[in-house]
Amino acid sequence: MDDVASAEPLTLTDAEILERFLRTKNQPTGSQTLGFRMLSVSQATKTVEVEFEARAELLLNPMKQIQGGFLCAMLDECMSVACMVASGMTAVAPTLEMKTSFFRPGAPGKLRGVGRVAKWGRQVAFTEGELYDADGRLLAKATGTAIPTPFQNYKK
Repeated sequence: MDDVASAEPLTLTDAEILERFLRTKNQPTGSQTLGFRMLSVSQATKTVEVEFEARAELLLNPMKQIQGGFLCAMLDECMSVACMVASGMTAVAPTLEMKTSFFRPGAPGKLRGVGRVAKWGRQVAFTEGELYDADGRLLAKATGTAIPTPFQNYKK
């Protein structure tokens, strides 16, 4: 009976999840635009750390700062990916709502994002995110709620 697939989902280690993100050939275009790259994951703490390469030719406003909507998108990406990790890579979590507070303008270059799931419920996930500049200064923080949805619900 070894050829029968198990009903149990495959359990992935943090290192295996990180490797999947680093090796993907199907990175979403939004993630590509933001310059997304996964740095670390922790299923135990439901946390991810990511890097964004904020390119001036794509993300700046007329004041030569990263447009606030792109900073929001980066925070949303951090929090959404934290949900995927918290689920053991079995679910996505579309954002229901998000609140962002900006503390300083963002400049082009490398930014570091941290996303975490504060509470993973049966129907709603509560998320938090922070975005830091290359000098480690806090640029923006966000909180959000999302709907955990199994991957198979998106397959056609």
